[in-house]
Amino acid sequence: MNSQTNVMSSAGEQAATNTSGSPTRPFFWSLRREVWEYRSLYIAPLAAAGIFLLGFIVTIGHQVTRMRGMSGMDAIHQRNTMATPYDMASGLLMAVGMLVGAYYALDALYSERRDRSIMFWKSLPVSDLTTVLAKASIPIIFLQLFCWAVAVVLQFSMLVVQSVVVAASGESVGILWAHLSPIQMWIMLLNHLIAVHGLWYAPFYAWMLLVSSWARRAPFLWAVLPVLAVGALEKLVFNTSYFFLSLSDRLGGNPAVVFVKDWPADPMSQLMVGHFFLNPRLWIGLIFSALCIVGAARLRRYRAPL
Repeated sequence: MNSQTNVMSSAGEQAATNTSGSPTRPFFWSLRREVWEYRSLYIAPLAAAGIFLLGFIVTIGHQVTRMRGMSGMDAIHQRNTMATPYDMASGLLMAVGMLVGAYYALDALYSERRDRSIMFWKSLPVSDLTTVLAKASIPIIFLQLFCWAVAVVLQFSMLVVQSVVVAASGESVGILWAHLSPIQMWIMLLNHLIAVHGLWYAPFYAWMLLVSSWARRAPFLWAVLPVLAVGALEKLVFNTSYFFLSLSDRLGGNPAVVFVKDWPADPMSQLMVGHFFLNPRLWIGLIFSALCIVGAARLRRYRAPL
């Protein structure tokens, strides 16, 4: 009897150890929860890509006509002419990603206090810091990767459609693919999205999350008004505009440029990742982002539902 009891006890202890040792992955499931809850994160980029692809198909005849008039151009101008609709597609998805990311960051911590769902989420064994980190990862990392994937599918679909039309019209498809270099184009787009729209713009998203965790109403106004007040105060007291110039410089991404402007013979030589990560303003922005994220986590811990 004692031996049977000991066996059952050891088996129970082993099962308890296995259960307690199984990974719950709270960060992963927090990310999944954000994607499930905010469908606009993936619906908006997909809808924008679908509309753009439809417009491209409607105007495909104009694209072929433009290709026929490129015989007298040099290689750089030929490439720029062919790549114009593809660059427009990338720019559209970048803009959509920025708008969706800003809307999400302003609403992510505010809405859960407004609808009082925060009381349910706080009952789960997930820390406030893990939750806020998952929310911060959405505009900084997830949206950039998702917009890049949508851009790759969109541009590849455009390239296939254009190749079929070009081949049917008797033109050379090889020239189209040679000038566009889709693999290099997609690598450079990924680099730009992660470096500029993700890491370089991280302070904006982190600031919006901080405001979202604090504001009792109108988080957009609370995110914008202090910025305007600081800039106006600087102008009034010192008659300078360094604060606004710094913000516009960061928003424009000028110090964070990781590509040169001209298109060389080898486009991959445009990548300057090492130069970008040695930029001290990048790390100042990331430190500011970290402080905002920690502050948002603490506010979430003690802030009461609306």
